[in-house]
Amino acid sequence: MSSIDSLLNLLKDTPDGAFFNPWYQNDSQHDVVNKAPEIRKNQLKHYLEERLATAKYLFIAEALGYQGGHFTGIAMTSERILLGHHESVHGIPADGAFQSIEPKRTSKPEVNEKGMSEPTATIMWKAIYQLGIDPYETVLWNALPWHPYDSDDGLLSNRTPTDRELEKGYSSLKSFLKLFPDGEIIAVGRKCEQSLDAFGISDYTPVRHPANGGAPKFRRQMKDLINS
Repeated sequence: MSSIDSLLNLLKDTPDGAFFNPWYQNDSQHDVVNKAPEIRKNQLKHYLEERLATAKYLFIAEALGYQGGHFTGIAMTSERILLGHHESVHGIPADGAFQSIEPKRTSKPEVNEKGMSEPTATIMWKAIYQLGIDPYETVLWNALPWHPYDSDDGLLSNRTPTDRELEKGYSSLKSFLKLFPDGEIIAVGRKCEQSLDAFGISDYTPVRHPANGGAPKFRRQMKDLINS
């Protein structure tokens, strides 16, 4: 079994509570096809495979979001990015995530006609291209790989994971880091820092999470990081 397959196996273990697992669960209300989990898993696998030999920067944020990885399977990556809808406005080409397979959306058109768009994903990918970073030298991940949602608001919502829930992501985070042993770790937000600290990884660079008004500081810190 390959290291990527081992990581994908770990992702089967969805935590108890209000979590959605995009690679092994159907969102029956919003998925456009029954095989949506297979599509998302395949997209994640190719995304990781195409970076095994080139990764320099590992950007690790908090948890999967409903506007991003919930429907693409890839952290901080929205359907509009995969489908090229952000190229003309934001300068994000469609081939930045993977090139060995055709990208697909998994949300129904009635959820959003052009596919889901996530602000954090747009800010992250736009910064990568504006700074002249090869997207195949970057890998995006989450300390908690699954999507935590608000049980009252439904699957199209996000919530902040608890400290105990973050612990559920430790094994998959360790497996992810083993895939890219030479990558520089950038912790995007405090929750990721907390997870890294918990199992003794101190060699990382913290940056502000771009959500909730943090985008300007995030961009400045990204620029300083690349220029250092």
